[in-house]
Amino acid sequence: MADKKKIAIIGAGYAGIEAAKVLSKKFKRNDNIEIVLIDDKPYHTLMTELHEIAGNRTDKESVMVDISQVFKATKVQVIRDRVESIDYKGQTLKSQKRTYNYDYLILGCGSEPAFFGIEGVKENSFTIWSLEDALKIKKHIENMFQLANEETDALKRREMLTFIVAGAGFTGVEVVGELFEWKKLLCARYEIRENEVTIYNVEAMPNILPILKPSLQKKAERYMRKKNVQVLTNAAIVKANPDGIELKDGREIKAQTLIWTCGVQGNEFVKQTGITEGKRNRIQVNDFMQSVDYDNVYAIGDNAYYEIGGKPIPQIVETALQTGECAAHNIAADIQNHDKKKLELNTHGFMVSIGSHYCVAELMGVPLSGFIAMAMKHLVNMHYLWGVGGLRLIWNYMLHEFFHMKNNRSFVGGHLSHRTHTLWLVPLRIFIGVHWLIEGIKKVQEGWLSPDNIKIVQVAGTAGASADATAAASQAAEGAAAVVYATPIFAQPPAIYQWFTDTVVAPNAFLFQSSVVIMEILIGLALIAGLCTFFASIGSIFLVGNFIMSSVAGWDILWYAFGSLAVMGGAGGACGLDYYVMPWIKKFWKGTTIARSTHLYFD
Repeated sequence: MADKKKIAIIGAGYAGIEAAKVLSKKFKRNDNIEIVLIDDKPYHTLMTELHEIAGNRTDKESVMVDISQVFKATKVQVIRDRVESIDYKGQTLKSQKRTYNYDYLILGCGSEPAFFGIEGVKENSFTIWSLEDALKIKKHIENMFQLANEETDALKRREMLTFIVAGAGFTGVEVVGELFEWKKLLCARYEIRENEVTIYNVEAMPNILPILKPSLQKKAERYMRKKNVQVLTNAAIVKANPDGIELKDGREIKAQTLIWTCGVQGNEFVKQTGITEGKRNRIQVNDFMQSVDYDNVYAIGDNAYYEIGGKPIPQIVETALQTGECAAHNIAADIQNHDKKKLELNTHGFMVSIGSHYCVAELMGVPLSGFIAMAMKHLVNMHYLWGVGGLRLIWNYMLHEFFHMKNNRSFVGGHLSHRTHTLWLVPLRIFIGVHWLIEGIKKVQEGWLSPDNIKIVQVAGTAGASADATAAASQAAEGAAAVVYATPIFAQPPAIYQWFTDTVVAPNAFLFQSSVVIMEILIGLALIAGLCTFFASIGSIFLVGNFIMSSVAGWDILWYAFGSLAVMGGAGGACGLDYYVMPWIKKFWKGTTIARSTHLYFD
């Protein structure tokens, strides 16, 4: 048996998660490969959405992805621990708990805020580089409004209601957007006039969002000014105090809140391990994401320093994903004696939300703004979540961003989050169920369960052209009498449906006919009892479509479909068996191997 190879990944950020997923797929059936993913937190943080937590738009659960759930059915072993030292020559990692050996090491420890040596900034500012940071900002801002409500000194009250966001890059602008939206709600809650609140966005560069096209920069700045944000460019901060900041041009701004988003650097921990540094605590790597010191040590994401065209690779999500994939591929190539591949960074664009209703974006070189840009931002987020945790994470994202969103803070407003208590749907659910049950019983009484009494092919076949068309029509007239209640929506079945009837239904006429009757009865009973209401409603809509396509149903039957659509929204959870059955089914399904491996379940 070949010696086992141990691959250790430190950090479950965007890059670390991607590297682990790629390696898991490549060595899925190779028992000689061990993969461990080490992080001191049990969850992966969606860093690009932290501004929503800081601005109280969504709950903290919206940015937390359970790492153990992501890798539950894979060969990746998730370990919750904090590595405190690395012996590159001895190929060991040490924490307070234990020592880990490795053959290959991937460093994805992420980054930390950079303060550039500016006096007082680290001591007197909030950063937004972790979930804990975002929650601190959220708590502090609400506390400022609460204290301001009780403050009688005008100057102190003004300081409490002045908020400075330093940095007009992606994070800074997104934080500003959340603040001016939340401001309106906080003012109403604490009885403060909106014109008493001042929000500054302070940027040392001549323009905000310098990575975007000038036209998008202007749109973003114009939108923020429209929301009464004080945008200061060419305004370098030279000192931060507990009660405000000092600018290079001598101006002072008094405030009790400074949120620092001006820059990032590689994690200080990695630098202290003695590995060769590129710039700003980032590890110097070659074309294959290998460190220049050790061939078996790779750096990815914000830990990697690599230049393309004389410029360092940007510290964005796409870079993290692609460097993680590149390092994983090259480790696999080394183990399997295949050729390594160089990093070829391919960024598709940038998106910056400014509050919940507006966004500027540059996708594939095309500038976008407003509703379309915001929709694309959500689609990109869901695309990433699909790769990490499939349908489960997409559903959770939609719940947080659309269906459970409070105060209309979604780009579609509150149209998707307005909720009706399922109790009011119970009468409609039972009403539809009774009608389907009556229809099914009526067909049983008319002999639809007899193989000698075939009706459905005759009815659908009246529109077909055949040698026996006249005879078929006369037979259909008699057979259809029981099922045609109004002028059909379609005078004759669509061609594709007629083809399906002639080639599939006709040879199995009794099977299809009896299935229709049984479906009507089962759907009726399920809706009356409130059992598997969602699927029963889908079946109801299917039958309506089938009858319409068969040219035997008029416009009056559509009420079944629209009523069933409303009932799909959990109507069985009130005064129905779903209240008891669905939790049991969910628990059982989540425990199955297929659910764990496909992430095809909801929390």
